[in-house]
Amino acid sequence: MKICDLGDIKLHYREDGDPNGAPLVFANSLGTDLRLWDQVLPLLPKGLRIIRYDKRGHGLSDCPPAPYSMGTLVRDAERLLDALNVRNSVFVGLSIGGMIAQGLAVKRLDLMRAMVISNTGAKIGTVDIWDQRIADARKGGIEALADAVMTRWFSKDFRATPELTAWHNMLVRTPAEGYIGCSAAISGTDLYTPTASLTLPTLAIAGSEDGSTPPDLVRETADLIKGSQFHLIRGAGHLPCVEKPEEYAEVLTRFLKDTGHV
Repeated sequence: MKICDLGDIKLHYREDGDPNGAPLVFANSLGTDLRLWDQVLPLLPKGLRIIRYDKRGHGLSDCPPAPYSMGTLVRDAERLLDALNVRNSVFVGLSIGGMIAQGLAVKRLDLMRAMVISNTGAKIGTVDIWDQRIADARKGGIEALADAVMTRWFSKDFRATPELTAWHNMLVRTPAEGYIGCSAAISGTDLYTPTASLTLPTLAIAGSEDGSTPPDLVRETADLIKGSQFHLIRGAGHLPCVEKPEEYAEVLTRFLKDTGHV
């Protein structure tokens, strides 16, 4: 396990693959840690420098008091990549990770040559929705939200499998303060105008059964970026890298090849 000390926060990260390879960076969704990508990584081309990290309040990273801002989450990613001497990466972000990707591309294009925004939007939900989730988490802990979250995250078929238990447990073991902090960051974020200024190669991925960021929202966000690609993974919910890892890896690999990253 590796920890990057950024001064005001310590972030847990992991590197796999070739340390001298082209960098491929993954950012996770709300309520998950870097294990989100476990099933996809073995299916990707060899020779990449693969970097994953736990955002603040998640996994093995520090959990400061809530609330957090999206600017803070973007700055965390920026400082981590600077500390690891990463430039010209392909940055893959899912859900809140996709919002971090958009913000980072606007701020530090030198860190990214292309991005994948998966199951995300330039704006996700409403302030009222997030205020209610934050209030529920404060009152009853993440357990109070877990069943509804599983319904939004996964297709009906996947929810009938034993594997659902692992994701339920990952969610409820996320520190409530970290979940609430990142929920506040999503609530306060509207990236429509800055994202519309981007021109870097972009792939947007959606799941047909996604109850958190429906395909129309993902497509709408992709359409803000000139020349972007859109791919719908059928039969998957909010975490298609979990439900359909083979298709996810295939689409990602094709994008990496299209952008000359492999």
